[in-house]
Amino acid sequence: MVDGLSAIFGEGRYADKVIEGILKSNPKWGSHDRGFIAETLYDMVRNWRLLWALAGREPELKHASLWHLFGVYWVWRGRPLPDLQKFEQIDPAGIAQRLAEIANVPKILHSFPDWLDDMATAELGEAWPIEMAALNQSTQVVLRTNTLKGTRENLHQNLAWQNVESYPLEAVPEALILKKRLNIFGNPLYKQGLFEIQDASSQLVAPFTGVEPGMRVVDACAGAGGKSLHLAALMQNQGKITAMDVEGFKLDELRRRANRAGISIIDTKVIENNKTIKRLRESADIVLLDAPCSGTGVIRRNPDAKWKLAPDFVAQVKETQHEILMRYSQMTKPGGLLVYATCSILPTENTRQIERFLEESPDRFEFVGEQVILPSKFGFDGFYMSKLRRA
Repeated sequence: MVDGLSAIFGEGRYADKVIEGILKSNPKWGSHDRGFIAETLYDMVRNWRLLWALAGREPELKHASLWHLFGVYWVWRGRPLPDLQKFEQIDPAGIAQRLAEIANVPKILHSFPDWLDDMATAELGEAWPIEMAALNQSTQVVLRTNTLKGTRENLHQNLAWQNVESYPLEAVPEALILKKRLNIFGNPLYKQGLFEIQDASSQLVAPFTGVEPGMRVVDACAGAGGKSLHLAALMQNQGKITAMDVEGFKLDELRRRANRAGISIIDTKVIENNKTIKRLRESADIVLLDAPCSGTGVIRRNPDAKWKLAPDFVAQVKETQHEILMRYSQMTKPGGLLVYATCSILPTENTRQIERFLEESPDRFEFVGEQVILPSKFGFDGFYMSKLRRA
């Protein structure tokens, strides 16, 4: 536990990779122990600033200090402390008093750094404390049914036969939510390509494009291809999807996932330079730009991002978004649709980016519509989607 915290905060490693490494190093642990380690580490990362405030100390990465912090966490979660020397200095009454003192300080209570609190307050105003609280909750495991291989009802039944309990999310047609967190990647149904793991909000992006079978689609920031796979299923594996990214290893993973899902219409292309974009000029019925962003909408599932983000990065990513909009939009054919999406809740990365693009684009695009998904209202990740039509 302490070594995990040290790696995440001292070495700057990603929490999910640290936890994955810990679990791989201890293959004899049972499911209970594995779940305890993963959930506790994520919970402590999520509430990092709050825990140090309750401890009455400045953050410190020495082992003794981290063990002390774990003891504070244990008391905060209402559990009796073991009678161990490393926990002798912990004062439950003092912890309760400090918790009462910060009850009305959201940035400490929900563990956000000052700069991010200031930025989000400037952009979201009175809505920010509500979103802050929602972003500091744990996530659920959401599956997306691969409708090329079966229905949601069949998947639900097949999971039940394996004693995996799930329930449908009515607002998202292909989504099933697991009642208990578990590692589903080893499940035979996953290996057969019957489902993918994809947050409910992310599952709304592909339908928002209005894609239909037979279309030519470019997913220009495809990454490992979660949305490309969903687009292909909505297209009933008919038409063509060109999945593009600047990092080839992500597209390698997409090809493996597509093969598992029984998808044959996805062609991958590494973006090497601007010529890659120009070769596809005015070729696509739909261009999807799932743009790089601050990731403020997915802090629920990436809680260490609160401490790894920096103001300079957010400023830079906004310029990258504008550049992508200006360059990649030329792949949209006349009359076609350009769909811009981010997993950010900051308007400067979303609505204002679209406003700037419409003002500066040399091609004529008209605004069709947008969808803003806030964690507090939907209960899942924060997302933004905007649809534009090329004249």
